[in-house]
Amino acid sequence: MNRLISICTLILFFQVTFVSLALSENMRAISFLPKNHPLTSQANIWVKTINSRLNGKVKIDYVGGAEVIPRYQQAEAVRNGVVDIIFNVASTYQAIIPEASAFTLSKLTPSEERESGFYNYMVKKHVEKLNSRYIGRWQMGNFYFWTKKEVTSVGGLKGLKLRTGSLFNRTMKAVNVVPVKIKGSETYTALERGVVDGFAYPVIGPRKKGWLKKVKFIIDAPLFGASNATILMNYDKWKKLSKATQDKVISITQAFEPKMVKHFTNGEVNELKEILSNKNVIKARFSEDQRQKFIKIAYGVEWNHLATKIPNAIPELKRLTGN
Repeated sequence: MNRLISICTLILFFQVTFVSLALSENMRAISFLPKNHPLTSQANIWVKTINSRLNGKVKIDYVGGAEVIPRYQQAEAVRNGVVDIIFNVASTYQAIIPEASAFTLSKLTPSEERESGFYNYMVKKHVEKLNSRYIGRWQMGNFYFWTKKEVTSVGGLKGLKLRTGSLFNRTMKAVNVVPVKIKGSETYTALERGVVDGFAYPVIGPRKKGWLKKVKFIIDAPLFGASNATILMNYDKWKKLSKATQDKVISITQAFEPKMVKHFTNGEVNELKEILSNKNVIKARFSEDQRQKFIKIAYGVEWNHLATKIPNAIPELKRLTGN
């Protein structure tokens, strides 16, 4: 009798386990930055929150960064279901979704974007053009130009060679900077050897990377504070989730985003205070006129470029992003 009970218990265990596995969606996630990078801290928190709050209905395995799939191949990977979730930036897939360039130009918080209609607009475009569900944002913050020499006006940028990324090429060219494309891992050496005179990057990251040993100034004219870091899920995978689970993922993300923004806002203030207190790097101050000129050029060149791709969409995008 005891043996029969044991066998029945074992059978029941396997049945429950099988049902549990069948009901759960296992997903692989990657990011374009390393998993342990300071800027991916909140991506890690989002994954942990989803895993803990969904009680096994969704299990996300955050497997790594560009060493798994290179940065510029990640959008295609999520489109085709090679991976299920990516933490990337819209500038890497703007050729596929030109409208995604407006993420950077938004003057609204993620919460405000949901109210303005911009969020739903982007959900629609990602489904149509990238077979992916736009879930929300995972990183926010200003970008700055960091330089070896002091620059106090827009004209003073002329001829500088700065390490660039997809986000900065047009702005750099518009202010006569020479954009130089270099891998993040090669930036220190490029600075050391004079290949570049500086770089464009957020406040969080350069000090820990050691890059600040090779520059002297941060230009006090922040760019593109909205960032364009997006959480995307393969749309076929998204459709497999129950409506209740989908709603839970979105509600968790809505609650996560304000905390994420606060994390990076406070982090930028504290990191900049730490950097400036050591006096290894000091602020290169533009006059208010020059500061506004610089920012106006940056936003203007991006809107103008976008108008060459999707001219009829510009008025709506400006309205939805608070411009």
